[in-house]
Amino acid sequence: MQVRNTASRFGFVTIGIHWLVAVAVFGLFGLGYWMVDLSYYDDWYRTAPDIHRSIGILLFMVMVLRLAWRFISPLPDPPPNHSRFEVLAAHGAHLILYVVIFVAMISGYLISTADGSSISVFGWFEVPSVTGRIKGMEDTAGLVHYWVTWVLVVLAGLHGLAAIKHHVIDRDDTLLRMLGMDRH
Repeated sequence: MQVRNTASRFGFVTIGIHWLVAVAVFGLFGLGYWMVDLSYYDDWYRTAPDIHRSIGILLFMVMVLRLAWRFISPLPDPPPNHSRFEVLAAHGAHLILYVVIFVAMISGYLISTADGSSISVFGWFEVPSVTGRIKGMEDTAGLVHYWVTWVLVVLAGLHGLAAIKHHVIDRDDTLLRMLGMDRH
């Protein structure tokens, strides 16, 4: 398998980043859903949010890399059996997924830095607050983060279902291409 995308296939960098982001998004959602019910006396009360924030910052870096990679290695052409509507819908869905992922990460960052403190990423480096203290920002960003992560998980689930539909019903290579395979 090639590193870069070709006109007909995804390269392993694109495939690897795609699945890394998918695992991170669903993992962060699951961790976030679980950790909000932790009590002050739970051993994970401070650890889980630190892990969540650290992975969120690393995911932000991966998403910036992913955007840069799309310019360096353009996406393959859509499969020939896709209608114009399917191609436009896929482009629109991907654009919305990108926007929602970035809104989720930025709102999460704003929750954590609303008091002016920085975020430690696994103790490796610190990401400073760019806003300083802003009264009420944590609540507003928290509300945005809550709803946008639900939207993200639903959209990502629909994205996965669409890939399965292409594989099972349409019997095309849409899913196989993102697995680095084809039917031939």
